[in-house]
Amino acid sequence: MDRETAEIHVEEMPGEAAREWASYHREHAAPSTYVYDFVWDTTEDAVGPFCTDVDGNVLLDFTSHVASAPLGYNNPKVLDRLAEFDLVDPTKIAGQDFYVSSGGTPEAPDVPGPAQLMDKLTDLTSHYDLDTVFLSNSGAEAVENAIKICYAQGGHRGITFEGAFHGRTLGALSLNRSKTAHREGFPEVPGVVSVPYCACEGACDCGWKTDGPTGNVLGDRLHPERGNIPADEVSFLILEPQQGEGGYRVPNEEFVADVAAIREAHDVKIVADEIQSGLGRTGKMWGVDHLDLEPDVITSAKGLRVGATVANADTFPEEKGRLSSTWGAGDILSSAQGYATLAAIDEHDLLQNVRERGRQLRETLRDEAPEFLLDVRGRGLMVGVEFDTKDRREAVVQACLKRGLLTLGCGHKTLRLIPPLDVTEREIEMAVDVLREVFADSSVTTAAHSTESSEDVL
Repeated sequence: MDRETAEIHVEEMPGEAAREWASYHREHAAPSTYVYDFVWDTTEDAVGPFCTDVDGNVLLDFTSHVASAPLGYNNPKVLDRLAEFDLVDPTKIAGQDFYVSSGGTPEAPDVPGPAQLMDKLTDLTSHYDLDTVFLSNSGAEAVENAIKICYAQGGHRGITFEGAFHGRTLGALSLNRSKTAHREGFPEVPGVVSVPYCACEGACDCGWKTDGPTGNVLGDRLHPERGNIPADEVSFLILEPQQGEGGYRVPNEEFVADVAAIREAHDVKIVADEIQSGLGRTGKMWGVDHLDLEPDVITSAKGLRVGATVANADTFPEEKGRLSSTWGAGDILSSAQGYATLAAIDEHDLLQNVRERGRQLRETLRDEAPEFLLDVRGRGLMVGVEFDTKDRREAVVQACLKRGLLTLGCGHKTLRLIPPLDVTEREIEMAVDVLREVFADSSVTTAAHSTESSEDVL
């Protein structure tokens, strides 16, 4: 497949083979989030955002597997760097207790591994004075370890935000404030306080700003004389620099300034959850780089291929065994993929491409906006398109699918577009052409407030 000339080609979506594969998968798979029956055929052509499904349909994937495949499919920017790697078994070792070499020297390995990935991550977070990394398997584990190291420094309360999503393990679930289904009936870590995430434009109407003595709901609650939460009980505040599942919301600058002031006044540790917004997705390496806010901990995963909790050495507990994991720092192949991804972002100046193509995508969609499209927002290639109703958004997802454009929902009625970081101008135009057709489709224009749609978040 030639990426420069590839085109969407759909006979039926989903086709007969895809329905068969999906049905077989679900025979023994636990119920989860299933958006649609897309089945990638790994034996067929795929490159960048283009992939082929089991029915031979050629699709344009603007989900990047929920930002977990930041350069799309079979991208030579990653694969060429991994070409020297000969598959071994095991590809995972008990990396907390054992070390691994893939040849060469630590400073110039034949194939970079976990140690080199950690070195690279500290380079990319050195402007925040973060110099220590704990690698794990997933974003949820990265968050779990972030809150653990903060709790170890003192305090028993955490601050989270309305609309937040931080993972599905029990500790991370305690921080979620998105859909009821995520937390309902599960036990929670006590002491977690939630406050509004202010993404307001102009006057604040979300409840963050108050008429109180410090001007915002959290500052008021932490006030030493008039508040109701002793500040020394607060261990951490965790926020997404751009909310993901919560609707791709971008924080208000005054809100960020308030959070920074709270950090300074009360010595509250800030955890920046970069699971989705990090690794160049917003046009800077980290989403928090857009904000006037100093994080104490950064969590990364998805496109990194492993989970990572990054902080200053003083933030991590010194006691051995306080943090550990059988596979922590031991995923040889995934660490090499993560390193290759970071190297590609740097060597191919992909941050600049993310900014330019993100601007193209947002501006074009705004120019084409029908009256039922309420907002186009986001930074870089983390773009949210909000509709007037959830049913309208669901109709758009399905109409895009039939035309070979893969998209996802987020929040209540927002569509998210997450193309590869090296997406081209032609590929953006191709996606917008599909969306133009979809916005005029009768299934979208007549979408009404009907029954609740299936779960829309991964």
